[in-house]
Amino acid sequence: MVQSAYLSMRRSGFSLIELMVVIAVAAILLGTGVPFVKNLVHGQRLTTAVNEFFTSMNLARAEAIRRGVRIDMVPSSDSGEWEKGWVIFVDEDNDQRADSGEEKIFVHDAVGQGISIKASLTDTSLPYLAYSGAGRTRTNASAYAPQFGNFTFTLEKQVRKIKINFLGRVRVCNPEVERSTC
Repeated sequence: MVQSAYLSMRRSGFSLIELMVVIAVAAILLGTGVPFVKNLVHGQRLTTAVNEFFTSMNLARAEAIRRGVRIDMVPSSDSGEWEKGWVIFVDEDNDQRADSGEEKIFVHDAVGQGISIKASLTDTSLPYLAYSGAGRTRTNASAYAPQFGNFTFTLEKQVRKIKINFLGRVRVCNPEVERSTC
């Protein structure tokens, strides 16, 4: 009777070998899952930055149409880096700078760390995007010369683009998925 109680107590636990096997399997599963989660988080951060920029571009266009005047979107820092944030404003003196006397419509802070934004537009003299009162992009050279091209967002190996057509309409695309049109 004493022996059967001893055997039942002994069978109720795990051996050290069994515990080590479970820990090893858990470590392998965790090790293979961490890169996937990291890519998922980076993808969400990049998508958020692209969507905020896209929304700002649509806001600038809508305000230009609503007000019937030129509205500019420029980097908020003098360095011209879009990553540090951007400003949408009524550019009364056509200098692509949000001076103290000009009305600021929207100000966005810097995007997440590690995200880069590169512009490839028709007018490369200054980093800006301007919409006329008709809702079309325009360059500094002429209200009738369209500003088109793209903004490329990169976070490590992930890339997204915002493309602007010659009418001023914007769309988001993923170069990995849409190789021929992005």
